[in-house]
Amino acid sequence: MLRGVVDFSVEGTSDLSLGLYFTKVKIGTPPKEFNVQIDTGSDILWVNCNTCSNCPQSSQLGIVLNFFDTVGSSTAALVPCSDPICTSGVQGAAAECSPRVNQCSYTFQYGDGSGTFGYYVSDAMYFDMIMGQSPPANSSATVVFGCSTYQSGDLTKADKAVDGIFGFGPGALSVASQLSSRGITPKVFSHCLKGDGNGGGILVLGEILEPSIVYSPLVPSQPHYNLNLQTIAVNGQLLPINPAVFATSNNRGTIVDCGTTLAYLVQEAYDPLVTAITTVVSQFARQTISKGNQCYLVSTSIDNIFPSVSFNFAGGASMVLKPEQYLIHSGYLDGVAMWCIGIQKVQEGVTILGDLVLKDKIVVYDLAHQRIGWANYDCSLSVNVSVTTSKDEYINAGQISVSSSNFCSFYKLLHVSIVSLSLYIVLV
Repeated sequence: MLRGVVDFSVEGTSDLSLGLYFTKVKIGTPPKEFNVQIDTGSDILWVNCNTCSNCPQSSQLGIVLNFFDTVGSSTAALVPCSDPICTSGVQGAAAECSPRVNQCSYTFQYGDGSGTFGYYVSDAMYFDMIMGQSPPANSSATVVFGCSTYQSGDLTKADKAVDGIFGFGPGALSVASQLSSRGITPKVFSHCLKGDGNGGGILVLGEILEPSIVYSPLVPSQPHYNLNLQTIAVNGQLLPINPAVFATSNNRGTIVDCGTTLAYLVQEAYDPLVTAITTVVSQFARQTISKGNQCYLVSTSIDNIFPSVSFNFAGGASMVLKPEQYLIHSGYLDGVAMWCIGIQKVQEGVTILGDLVLKDKIVVYDLAHQRIGWANYDCSLSVNVSVTTSKDEYINAGQISVSSSNFCSFYKLLHVSIVSLSLYIVLV
């Protein structure tokens, strides 16, 4: 049996003051469209409920906010405590239940201090299905998602308000896991996030095929996408960092999270990295400090003077960062461009690889083989994708192309998809 490839349109902005990539989902009967932030650091798809007391009512991203109404959808059903998906969610701390109301609910706290709570709903998600060379046919699948009734922190602010968050974590409650467990999609998804000012990119439930992709095994039995980061090199020279600072434990490790705007590195690795970069550029750039970050005044192209940085992982896979994948353009000082180290220092804890280092790369989350792969790539180009058989054998399913013609307002949010406002399953 062949599994399908689902293609989501991706919008957003690579402006790191916002750092937001989002896609559209269509749920309910009649169908209603929601803009939801893409996040591989959490599991759940949730959207704002019409009963939400403090959800933002408008967005400065140039989109109209929508609210889900469980009464207004004829196919919506509340998820009771006895539902198996709720039972498994409670075991994994993704759900909670009150016997008094027999309603499966959730409370989530995100790394930036924002939070949300609400209850789970089962309803139809709509997409177009392509059967071989036939025209697209309307189809749907029932999925469980969250209906949020309260927000806190940055989730309440209008500057980057969307309708919810689309979690692509490895948990059983993620939509990707729900669809793959039923054989609708393969156990792999991929993204390619554009790093220029227009943002956008590609997101597929399926594998993007690219010969230069390298893979590193996932750390088993983790709630996030943890990798074994072993060493860091600058221009090929290994830095004096104890590998133990990257080892996975209760409060250590390295995770891949496209829902995080920048990247975060433990102090024991951050300090030697910044020192090495500064040494390389000391003759060509003047140093300064801005908002606590190491910055450089540069009068030429950063590609000409800044070194490459390599994060080296288990399995021999290296993630090579170009200067624009670890630097942030922070304006001008005395008429000279100022570039700052975009990777942030954490005193202790988890190293997080966010959009700053993941942009302009194909990233493949291959859960069937418990590994993550990546390759530098121009995400404005089309990509080859594959489907899998029930034995996880990969078959080329052709290309997904990126549209570069549709721009939204103010932030110039780039809309990229095969056909706008749609998500696709491709079966061959």
